[in-house]
Amino acid sequence: MAVAGSLVDQRSEGDDVVNAIVGGEDAAGVERAKGLLDRFLANRGDRTLQAYRIDIEDFGRFLGVSASRAVARLLANGPRAGRHLALDYAIDLRERGRAQATVNRRLATLRSLAGIAHELDLVDWPLEVPREEEISAAIQERAGQASYLLPRHPSEVDRLDLQHYGLRAALRANYLAPVESPERVLDVGSGTGQWGFDVCQRFPNASVTGIDLVAGKPGAPPRYRSVRANVLDGGVPFSDGMFDFVHQRLMVTGVPLASWPGLVADIVRVTRPGGWVELVEPMLIFERTGQATLRLCQLAMEIAKPLGLDTTSVVFGALDSYLRDAGLETVTRSQLTVPIGHWEGEVGALMATDARAAFTRLCEVLQARSVLQVAEGRGLIEQAQEEWEQHRTCWTFAIAFGRKP
Repeated sequence: MAVAGSLVDQRSEGDDVVNAIVGGEDAAGVERAKGLLDRFLANRGDRTLQAYRIDIEDFGRFLGVSASRAVARLLANGPRAGRHLALDYAIDLRERGRAQATVNRRLATLRSLAGIAHELDLVDWPLEVPREEEISAAIQERAGQASYLLPRHPSEVDRLDLQHYGLRAALRANYLAPVESPERVLDVGSGTGQWGFDVCQRFPNASVTGIDLVAGKPGAPPRYRSVRANVLDGGVPFSDGMFDFVHQRLMVTGVPLASWPGLVADIVRVTRPGGWVELVEPMLIFERTGQATLRLCQLAMEIAKPLGLDTTSVVFGALDSYLRDAGLETVTRSQLTVPIGHWEGEVGALMATDARAAFTRLCEVLQARSVLQVAEGRGLIEQAQEEWEQHRTCWTFAIAFGRKP
């Protein structure tokens, strides 16, 4: 067992205060991970032992920690987080030029480790590793999300739909522009597509197109189509004057601040004379809140800044100016203050669920970068939810629309 011992005993400084461990939140969890590795590597032939050692050491290097800490982190937070970490690792392997056979073997090693943990009752779930086609799709998707604050995740479908329903209920409409009987509608940054689905229902004869980096959810109405495109790389992929109404909402977390004037001008380009453009963007800080929520917002801004994203609500304040500068007339601006929390009925509950899911996703990103401890993230989110009820927290959105002459 000399080889196995040399692997699990290579401890990075700070392992005794590891934040993500199997079965606990203290140093004992790392010891349990060491025991798991000993069990996994025991009684292996020399070639198999060497291959497993290389795989596990490489996974530790990917996370920047020792092997025991890496295994603890893989298993600490449940099947969804484990699978997401395995996908991140697979993408890293591919980006480093590793052959698919190597990627498959290293993922199989992680799956086998989780299987032993399951047998030992350290976890109660098997690790599902991503398939080759999923890895390729994720690489393509992330290539188009270089500026996106929260890279797209399977749970985003549910969150974005909740957000849509909350905003629709608060506004009591899907939009404010005085649009009548449009024939062609475009939704830029369409997300799941639900806004466009609703517009199809409102205008049964209209053709509605949603463009986003990834395809929307299934179940689209017959006159809705989804187009995959990156508007920051080549612009809005349509001819001049094609649409009667162009809508864009909540793109502040994906469009660099310097790109906003050009993007709005391109949106206006594809709008027909007499057609309408509507933009909806929020303030970047919640109102009437406490220290935990402010801390979470601050962490988000620390990620956003190096991506070139807005960190001081410039976009919120400039929506109407963007439209005027792009040549629109009859520009109108209004603000909508939305409750966050169960203190204000259905809308507040929907938006609280949206906020909790977004902050959870943020914490996962920070934990993967070893910026935030798991326990700290959970504590901040729990405290933030209490603050929303105590302080009656709100979130303000700007809505600006104008007509193309």
